[in-house]
Amino acid sequence: MTETTDLLAVLAAARSALVRTADGLTDEQAAARPTVSSLCVGGVIKHVLAMEDQWLRFTVEGASAMPHELPDGVTWADIMTGAAQPPRWMIDHQNGFLMLPGETLADILTRYEKVAASTAEILATADLDTSHALPPVPWLEPGGSYSVRRVIMHVIAETAQHAGHADILRESLDGQKSG
Repeated sequence: MTETTDLLAVLAAARSALVRTADGLTDEQAAARPTVSSLCVGGVIKHVLAMEDQWLRFTVEGASAMPHELPDGVTWADIMTGAAQPPRWMIDHQNGFLMLPGETLADILTRYEKVAASTAEILATADLDTSHALPPVPWLEPGGSYSVRRVIMHVIAETAQHAGHADILRESLDGQKSG
């Protein structure tokens, strides 16, 4: 086994734990927010697939895969304090945690399968030591860079963390535990 094979196997296990939380749910249940949080099972899966897609595109394209620009003259502090409207990408990111009208759990799961296949395809030829500079955003290390290896480990960690969130949401919905 290669390191890439091992990393993909760990990611597949984390994905499986996440997807199991949606087993047997209707679209209404997948969109329900059964806790004080605004999270729903379908939205958590939707967020994870979007982040995996974005991070794996980063391994190929670098920071241009993460367009986090602010409008001219607007600072992060302006956005965080409400002094300026958030840019479209920020609104889209927040909506990524929700199942929006017209979205179905089946469609989200199909998109996740496509992202998983794309990840495997990208990693099949990737050099795990290749690095790209991170975009200049407050939630990432200033001036830092991530190797392909670090990206995939980040995706694994994020997927596993959100699988736990989804498991709590599922148990809150109907008492069922995924693991």
